Amino acid sequence: MREAILWDTLKDNNVKCRLCNHFCVIKDGATGICSVRVNRSGRLFTIVYGNLVAESVDPIEKKPFFHFLPGSLSYSIATAGCNFSCLFCQNYHISQLLREGGFLDKEETTPEEVVNSALSSGCQSVSYTYTEPTIFFEFALDTAKKSKENGLKNNFVTNGYMSREALKLISPYLDAANIDLKGDDEFYRKLCKARQKPVIENISRMKKLGIWVEITTLLVPEYNDSEKQIKEIARIIRDIDPGIPWHISRFFPAYKMGGHYPTPLEKIIMAREIGLAEGLKYVYVGNVPGSNGENTYCPSCGRVLIKRYGYTIMENYVKDGRCAFCGAEIAGVFDKK
Repeated sequence: MREAILWDTLKDNNVKCRLCNHFCVIKDGATGICSVRVNRSGRLFTIVYGNLVAESVDPIEKKPFFHFLPGSLSYSIATAGCNFSCLFCQNYHISQLLREGGFLDKEETTPEEVVNSALSSGCQSVSYTYTEPTIFFEFALDTAKKSKENGLKNNFVTNGYMSREALKLISPYLDAANIDLKGDDEFYRKLCKARQKPVIENISRMKKLGIWVEITTLLVPEYNDSEKQIKEIARIIRDIDPGIPWHISRFFPAYKMGGHYPTPLEKIIMAREIGLAEGLKYVYVGNVPGSNGENTYCPSCGRVLIKRYGYTIMENYVKDGRCAFCGAEIAGVFDKK
């Protein structure tokens, strides 16, 4: 165990965690909602520092990032745990590992080892992903600092529920974030045991801090796929910045919603059309390989700029952050420097 950061001492050996917007008050011997921060005699510890349950070299498009170093490789890491308990989680075997009675491997990986592996694998960035990076914040922060020292970029694939204080701490080292904007507040409360407002606030904060932002919405049939709900999400994004790429992903049955049914393709297509009609410049479909909705189009001349099939780039006509055909600026981070 490592002593955690961002917590306060309370009376009777209780502590208050300030890492995410749950702001858990944790009794002696108990854990927070995330299951990985534990109170030991009035001191808060993380039990997952360097305890990786996943390490992989991925195409950056898998995160998904379509406007952040497209075509590059990213070294992806995760520990067990999550501060959400989404009923449809597709990585539940690691995100919910401790809640489901699983155990942690005792072997510890260091930030230096992660960075060395990333460099030797030809990666341009480190992705903190698969589970919620906020819950392994201490390790993510140390690794992000080491990554920056070695010319690597850092990105979070996150539910966006970190506290304002945590975001301020990581922001000098965080280059990009793909944030789940899952649905309306009822969706968050019913399916994730969280709230929508802190997520929207953090999307705005990240943009102001200069962090590149993309957004993903998993379209779950009957829960967040009505025309009204889709329009509301599109308008939230547009009002923050219409240049934020929005990824609309197809749901497949998983975890406690294993008996549900996949998102109909026509719903995915409809959602993309709504996003574009509401003024968003870059709207993508996910989990639909071969769809035209995987491609990047110039918002000025309408030409295909980046043609994709799944996670593979087939053609790329973005040159120095501009459309190679009409010269219009394309929002994103296209240079590794």
